[in-house]
Amino acid sequence: MAKDGRDVNFIARGFNQSLSTSPHLVGVINDDTSSVAFSIYTTPEFKEIASHHLKVPMISLNPGWYEQDAMAIINNMYRCIEISVSMMKSMGYKNNDLVTIGVTNQRETTILWDAVTGKPLHNAIVWNDIRTSSLVDRTVANVPGKSIDYFKEICGLPVSPYFPALKIRWLIENVPAVQKACKEKRCKAGTVDSWIIWNLTNGGLHITDVTNASRTLLMNIATLQWDRVLLNVFSLTTEMLPQIRSSSEIYGIVTDQRTSLLGVKISGILGNQQASLLGQMCIKPGQAKNTYSEGCFLLCNTGNIPIISRRGLLTTVAYKLGPGSPATYALEGAVAVAGHTLEWLENQVRILPRAKDAENYAALVPTTGDVYFVPAFTGLYAPYWQKDARGLIVGLTQYSTKYHIVRAALESICFQTRDILEIMYEESEQEIDRLHADGRLSKNNLLMQLQADTVGIPVFRSQLYDCVSFGVAMCAAQAHGIDLCKFDPDIKEYSNVFYDKFNPESTDEDRKHRYGKWKRAVYRTFGWAVRPKVKPERDTVLSSEITAMPLKKFTFSQSEKFLDASFKVTFKNKIGLLCKGTANLLKN
Repeated sequence: MAKDGRDVNFIARGFNQSLSTSPHLVGVINDDTSSVAFSIYTTPEFKEIASHHLKVPMISLNPGWYEQDAMAIINNMYRCIEISVSMMKSMGYKNNDLVTIGVTNQRETTILWDAVTGKPLHNAIVWNDIRTSSLVDRTVANVPGKSIDYFKEICGLPVSPYFPALKIRWLIENVPAVQKACKEKRCKAGTVDSWIIWNLTNGGLHITDVTNASRTLLMNIATLQWDRVLLNVFSLTTEMLPQIRSSSEIYGIVTDQRTSLLGVKISGILGNQQASLLGQMCIKPGQAKNTYSEGCFLLCNTGNIPIISRRGLLTTVAYKLGPGSPATYALEGAVAVAGHTLEWLENQVRILPRAKDAENYAALVPTTGDVYFVPAFTGLYAPYWQKDARGLIVGLTQYSTKYHIVRAALESICFQTRDILEIMYEESEQEIDRLHADGRLSKNNLLMQLQADTVGIPVFRSQLYDCVSFGVAMCAAQAHGIDLCKFDPDIKEYSNVFYDKFNPESTDEDRKHRYGKWKRAVYRTFGWAVRPKVKPERDTVLSSEITAMPLKKFTFSQSEKFLDASFKVTFKNKIGLLCKGTANLLKN
């Protein structure tokens, strides 16, 4: 492996235009944070022969608020289906060769709609929206111990703006159309998978699967059903929620006349990160993957018994491959801001011409120059769960340039991944000796090399065109009654699964030093959005007020302080120097 991964061999992949040995095809609807797509796969090879995607714009009316037009998701989905089916027909296939479809979706994004008209009652509230922060405070204030983890034994999740229970509650309390629909008992709620299937079946099916339901803060992680205690906490009813089903079974058929999928079976549903876990063949306990996109999503298979994390991770359902099959669980850590960091550097502070130029910019300097970037734009997720944290760039000198900041942005993604991976190793009690990687940011060779150097284990980047769609395609194809494949990652049947390997090149001492500084930077972001209750003349930070994950490997001497005495003495001089250095930075 060469330095910074510069000689990684990409495997070129185009659509395979030749007919499969089997005429049976599987389709996949994939709605992610920024787009919706429809792909078609052959069986049993699972080669993608057709695909089309369209962007779904993000709407942000207030800082930290993120919405999407729910009808735009559906309209773009139908357009993608028609284009992909036309491509399929041009290769000699027929409509009835498409046997079944699966659905995978951005999780936690929440939609409420009118059961009578089928129209959304409000824009979809996207998973990373933080408008419900005050609801979190109100909920936590009413539970014993005032802990965000109070319900973890039931659902595996902390109380956080991340999850649909709070989004639904906010919509009920703040949107008159939702209030009216609830009063008239015609309000339906669900994540994007439920919304898509409702439309495909003309309202005939209001369902979700266990992977998506496990992300709502409303499902009992053991019984896999809506939990009465949690429903009471958020004043919700089962009537408005979808029925929970397994991830792989024949749910019904497409009945919407608007699409050429009419009559096609629907047999697979997975949240996008669980689909990626399957697509990476992480079916054994201890196997872990990270998807690098707008956020990062790190999942580790823990087998058939849920492990309730005590260190800030989420307990989630990885998949349930049939009504009679046991559920497989995973520990998960979510990084709210990964690719968004690069987009911020492009669009807000304008030190990157394009987000995809980050690799070239970061490669122009050998290190970050001791600059650390904590992109807590909307708080911090696992393992900290600090909703009031805010972003920080620290370590700037008059010699710092935009290239150091861009490299620090890439390293922030790697450090946040290590935060999660260390706790997974401890709590799963499984040896994690490699990290599987996918997602659009994983194309960045430098990022992958920095990741290997940060965590100290090899990174295996999938060269599969789309791990998420591939995973749900297998899930839909293996459903009882479809039987187009047997999902078995122990066999080497899938010839389109290849990996690029990035070996760590850093030393243990270097990793320890850099990670220690990262943790110091992270702690400085805590509570930034909260007005401190201190006297105006005081300028101190009380470390006793900071609650954080214990440092496993890194300790600091008690003589180390956030503000030393000399800082106050030389403050005016340093401000002048900082202003001069900042001016030089913006010129570079």
